Amino acid sequence: MADTIEEIRAIVARTLDWEEAHATFDKSVANFPAHLRGQRPPNFPHSGWELVEHIRIAQEDLADFMERADYHQYKWPDEYWPTSPEPPSDTAWEASVAQVKRDREHIKEIAIRPSIDLIARIPWGTGQTYLRTILVAVDHTAYHVGQIIAVRKLLGAWP
Repeated sequence: MADTIEEIRAIVARTLDWEEAHATFDKSVANFPAHLRGQRPPNFPHSGWELVEHIRIAQEDLADFMERADYHQYKWPDEYWPTSPEPPSDTAWEASVAQVKRDREHIKEIAIRPSIDLIARIPWGTGQTYLRTILVAVDHTAYHVGQIIAVRKLLGAWP
């Protein structure tokens, strides 16, 4: 039974960056031209920067929710999106991308942490389980990765 639980944890952790049915976050942002990161394609509501930063904020929020009894929920939607479609700098873009990757690894670590019962309710939540919260991170990121790719295609910047 312990081996089965460890394998389930490993599968859950791998879902955060696997490339089974769609592109990964890493591939979606790789070689994204700097001059296009802040552009919204015609009739599309977000730029690449807005999507990357939104993924970062949401993923950080989900990790904090699972880890911190003093968790404070951000105000929706204002605090979950950047205020500008353009990144403040190339450094801000790179920092946001790097933070998405770090938070992804953090959530993977939570998924495989033996001291966490994945189907247990998060004590300070309102009924959410750890597994549900991890799956929200997976689903949310996958959705917005698709949008990043759509933005790049519409801007003529997808391989």
